[in-house]
Amino acid sequence: MSQISALNLDLVKDQIKQFASELGFQACSFSVPDVSVYADLHKQHIDSGYHGTMLWLENNQHVRYDPRLLVDGVKTIVSVRMNYRPDSVTRMRELLSQPDKAYVARYALGRDYHKVMRNKLQTLGEKINTELEATRFRAFVDSAPVLERELAEQSGLGWIGKNTLLLNEQAGSWFFLGELFLTLELPPDPSVSGKHCGSCQQCLTECPTGAFVGAGVLDARKCISYLTIEHDGTIPESLRPLMGNRIYGCDDCQIVCPFTKFSQLTEELDYQSRHALDEPSLADLWHWNEQQFLDRMQGSPIRRIGYEKWTRNLAVAIGNSGEWGWVDMLLQKLGEVSPMVDEHIDWAAGRLRQQQPD
Repeated sequence: MSQISALNLDLVKDQIKQFASELGFQACSFSVPDVSVYADLHKQHIDSGYHGTMLWLENNQHVRYDPRLLVDGVKTIVSVRMNYRPDSVTRMRELLSQPDKAYVARYALGRDYHKVMRNKLQTLGEKINTELEATRFRAFVDSAPVLERELAEQSGLGWIGKNTLLLNEQAGSWFFLGELFLTLELPPDPSVSGKHCGSCQQCLTECPTGAFVGAGVLDARKCISYLTIEHDGTIPESLRPLMGNRIYGCDDCQIVCPFTKFSQLTEELDYQSRHALDEPSLADLWHWNEQQFLDRMQGSPIRRIGYEKWTRNLAVAIGNSGEWGWVDMLLQKLGEVSPMVDEHIDWAAGRLRQQQPD
């Protein structure tokens, strides 16, 4: 008789949750490898084109709805969450109101969460193998066709809110999600009963670019996170003034959410700010050359957008700063990066000139 068959399965789950807690995860829950109930909504989103140029969301849709096709023999999916909020929401609001500063989405201030979470999930799988029962496992952190929010909702970690993020009554939404696929069969946890956003519309009405088509429906093509991270090429001129000083990602739909007050500061040192990215000057960042960008963003999720998009985003933010004395500084980079960046520099310089006093 194997060790696992001699144990109460609920006790096994409790032990796994304890392992997860020791590794720094704030919650851990279990679900079955089947999210086909979400398939129609996901397909509607893709068919509407709301995913923009993120073509990977179109691929392997059948695998997204049936995780058993991703990992042969998977019986249980362990979903985990880890807090990442490094500073106060009040400080975020203050930074957004200072147009000479740059705002970076709080998830990206420190080390790349993919690496941090994946290493911890790998360790969790190894501990299960060593201390409970041999099982094949595979860890995922936003790295495969996995509907992680849907799996987390199904497992009881929270509910998918009107801002499309997973919300939790005790933790808000300032957390990362990860999954561990197990061939070990364990009973699922109950999902959250209903959604608890109620009549609140704050995330929908206060989105800077009006990216929400409706409750739970986000048009990525207008989303600042998409525009500054995923979108290659020219940012539509009509959206640039609405982006403010946000140069990488956007947290507004989390900042305004009433459940934010329940969120906790992260205890993970890897998520603390590097290179003063929590409150940087736009002018200081603008003076970075490509090698400085690559060196300073080593190990950061920001590095993957590359210097061209980084400079493009900065040009837009500088154009929104009202600092008309920065025109010459802007123009010094003309011809250094790419014609696409030059177009944004010209736009920003023109916008600042319009604000210059007579």
